[in-house]
Amino acid sequence: MRLLMLLIGLLTSTYVFAAEPFGRASIEGAEGIVPGLQVHVVVDVFAPEFFTSPPQFPLFDVPDALVTLSTDRAQNLVQTIDGTQYAGIRRSYAVVPEKAGSFQLPVVEIDLGFSSNGNSTKAIVKVALPSFEVGASSHQAATPFAARGLTMTQFFDRDPASLKVGDALVRTVVVFAEDTQAMLIPPVEFGTTAGMSLYEKPPVLADGIEQRGIGRSVETGSMRTETVVYTAPSTGRFPLPAISYPWFDVDGHVLSAAALPATDVVVAQAAVTERIQPELQGDVNAHASRARRGWLLVLSLCAIDLAVAAFAWRRLPAIRTWVADARARGRNSPRRRLGRIRTIIGVGDDLAVYRGLQDWSRKLGYRTTSEWVEAEACPRLTVQLAILERRLFRSRDVQWDRAALASAITLPTADRRPAKPALPDLNPTEGPL
Repeated sequence: MRLLMLLIGLLTSTYVFAAEPFGRASIEGAEGIVPGLQVHVVVDVFAPEFFTSPPQFPLFDVPDALVTLSTDRAQNLVQTIDGTQYAGIRRSYAVVPEKAGSFQLPVVEIDLGFSSNGNSTKAIVKVALPSFEVGASSHQAATPFAARGLTMTQFFDRDPASLKVGDALVRTVVVFAEDTQAMLIPPVEFGTTAGMSLYEKPPVLADGIEQRGIGRSVETGSMRTETVVYTAPSTGRFPLPAISYPWFDVDGHVLSAAALPATDVVVAQAAVTERIQPELQGDVNAHASRARRGWLLVLSLCAIDLAVAAFAWRRLPAIRTWVADARARGRNSPRRRLGRIRTIIGVGDDLAVYRGLQDWSRKLGYRTTSEWVEAEACPRLTVQLAILERRLFRSRDVQWDRAALASAITLPTADRRPAKPALPDLNPTEGPL
């Protein structure tokens, strides 16, 4: 009787403590947060075995703050807890506080699907987001623009000192900053110039821009591009005023200003169009001589064309063979093959996709698809291929992600070429007997 109760208890405990999905959240760089600084809230969601449908990260509202979901690609994670392997996905929120104080972030509910005992199960994971404090710096203005590594550059479409009356001068100013969003970058104040008309075009905003810094470093940030057009109806020298762009440097906790120097625009009188003198009739013999030279040139070009055509006719089979080989090389280039396999993954059925992956791995020099996947060492590729094989050879209770599988397949590099087998070929075709 005691043995029976022990077995029932073990089975019950196994059911109660079955692996379930969970989530966690953290803040990157929670120290030194000031108003206007972009705060990165990182959320990790884990599920046992693998996801059958990706997590849906919702947006949320926070008073006196702007909240957006980062446009960066989600990161795939793998973690083992108590002998159970969990697949994870990481996304991040960008929270920009507008004033100092304490910011309490809510609990988000994330919908997902995962595999449980071979069955696709829907679940909702609740993740409590952490809170953070925003302090006001004594050097920061009342309405600040906080960022890191702000730079401001300008370009002219022509030399400002070489304009003519009626010409247009296009001026482009680019503001680049890190740890912010393009929509938060304030506009540039160009000022006015007496005697010149100014037309401002709508600004162009872009996030996730990479800019090369000092040495080989590459910074990623946001960019605001503003373009103005100057026109001058009269001659003279017109000074464009200097531009001062204030911003709060988060690294140094100081109020800084990017500046562009004043530029002089010099407009001169447009040149008077010269009169075209009438051409007098020349000597008749000179015209005849030029006509003969023209006919000789035409006849020479015709003779060259005939010689090239005759040579091409004699070499036609070789030319056709060369063209066919060039087309075959183009069709079978690595990029063309990569495009074909991604097309098959996007529109083909399960069997067509699996056969396409087998052909792709064999073209790369691998004997089997499993050997290629193991050499790639990509968790996304491993998970999606496992789901595809399960649908083909076991059951169709799960759905694989076409976009994730297509993005996981990349062109091979030198360090990922298949290793040479240790044993020689069973049927060598070259070498002495």
